[in-house]
Amino acid sequence: MSKAFFAALRRGFVENVLFAKTAILAHKLRAALTVLGIVIGVSTVIAMVSLIAGFNNSVTASFESFGATLVQFQKFDPQFGPGDGRDPEMRLRKPLTYEDAIALKELCPSMRSVSPERYWFPGNNGGSVPTVNFDGEEANPDTIVGVVYDYLDANSKQTGEGRFINETDVRRSAEVIVIGFDIADAIFPFVDPIGKWVQFGGRRYEVVGVMEEQGATMFESTDAHVYLPITTFDQAFPWVEKDGNGVNIATVPKDPRLTAKIVEEGTNVLRMRRGVPFNKPNDFGIMTPDKLIGNFQAVTGGVALTMLLIASISLLVGGVGVMNIMLVSVTERTKEIGLRKALGAIKQDILTQFLIEAVTLSAVGGVIGVGVGLGIALLVRTFSPLAAAAPFWSIAVGLGVSMTVGLVFGIFPAYRAARLDPIDALRYE
Repeated sequence: MSKAFFAALRRGFVENVLFAKTAILAHKLRAALTVLGIVIGVSTVIAMVSLIAGFNNSVTASFESFGATLVQFQKFDPQFGPGDGRDPEMRLRKPLTYEDAIALKELCPSMRSVSPERYWFPGNNGGSVPTVNFDGEEANPDTIVGVVYDYLDANSKQTGEGRFINETDVRRSAEVIVIGFDIADAIFPFVDPIGKWVQFGGRRYEVVGVMEEQGATMFESTDAHVYLPITTFDQAFPWVEKDGNGVNIATVPKDPRLTAKIVEEGTNVLRMRRGVPFNKPNDFGIMTPDKLIGNFQAVTGGVALTMLLIASISLLVGGVGVMNIMLVSVTERTKEIGLRKALGAIKQDILTQFLIEAVTLSAVGGVIGVGVGLGIALLVRTFSPLAAAAPFWSIAVGLGVSMTVGLVFGIFPAYRAARLDPIDALRYE
C-alpha cells in the first residue's frame, strides 16, 4: 500500500510540475517580472557570501603571513572600522619603549625572538618620508622602519640579497641600510646594490641587504620599505621617537604551543614595568593574528547582515509578487478548477497543484539568482585580486529560501483555489 501511495504521489507531483511549467510558459513576461525580486534577493545572497568568504580567506592568509604565532605588544589595541574608538584616557597611554623590548627579551624565557620596531609612515611624523638616492636615480619609500635582527624571525620575512641588520649594527648605530625589492629595482637597475652607498635623509648609508620580493598583498608589503638599525633610526629621525607612538614589539614563542605563555609572560613584565595596579586593565594593546582576524570578521559580519537585510526585502517583494500572480492564476483558471473537482479532484489535489506551481515559479527565480550570483563572483575573481568563492551551503540556502518563499506566499492562493465550489466555478465567466 505504501508503494502505491508513493507512486501516486510521485505521479501527481510530476503532473503538477508540468502544469506549473505550462502556466509559466503561457505568461512568460508576467512570470519574469514576478520572479525578479527573488532573482535579486538570491543573487545578492550568493554574491555577498562569495565576496565576503573570498575577502575573509584573503585577509586570513595575509594576517597569517605575519606568522601564526606572532604576538605584538603595542600602544593601542588593534581595531577595524571608522574612527579610532579610543577614549581620552586611552590616548594618554605611555608609549612602549626600546627598553621595554630589552626587558621582554631578558625576562620572558618562552620568547624566541623579540623585535622592537619603530615606524615612519607617509603623512605622519613630520610629512612625507625622504627619498633614497644613488647616482642620479631616486626612489620613494612608503615606510621607514627602525629594527633589530629579530625582525626577520618575528615577522616571517627574508632577505633576498646580502644580509639584514645585525646586533653589531644596532650596538654601534651603524650607518647601514636594507632596502625593499622595489627600491633596489628603481635605483640599481643594472648594478649590484650590495656595498653601494646611498643618500637618504641627508645622510649616507651603505646598502648591506635587499629584502626578498613580496609582491602586492592586501596589507603590508616590504617591497617599498627601507630598514635602519633602530639606534641609527633614532639618531637620524629623533622626532619620530618623540611623537608618542613608541615602538611596536613583535614576539614569537620558542614553540607554537607556547603562544599563550608568551602573552602571559609579556603582559606580566609590561604591567610591572609600567606600574599598572593589579585591579586595573592593561594600559597597552596586544595583537595576535587570531584577534585581528576576529576583529575583521566582526566588521564583515556587520556588512553581511546589512546585505542580508537588503536581500530579505527583495525576497519579500518577490514573495508578494508570487502571491499576486497565483491569485490572478486562480481567477483565470476558475473553470479549470471546477472541472477538475467535478471529475473527482479533492481539496488536497487542488491545494497541492497550486502550491507546487508557486514553489516551481519561485524555484526558477532561485536558480536564475544562483546563476547571477555565481557569475558576479566569477567576474570579481577574474578581474580583481579578491578570491571570491561561493560555499556550497550558500547555493543550497539560496535555493531553499527561494522555494520556501514560494511555499509560504503560495499557501493563501492555493487555499483559496481549493475552497472554490465546483458548481460556482463551472458557472464562472
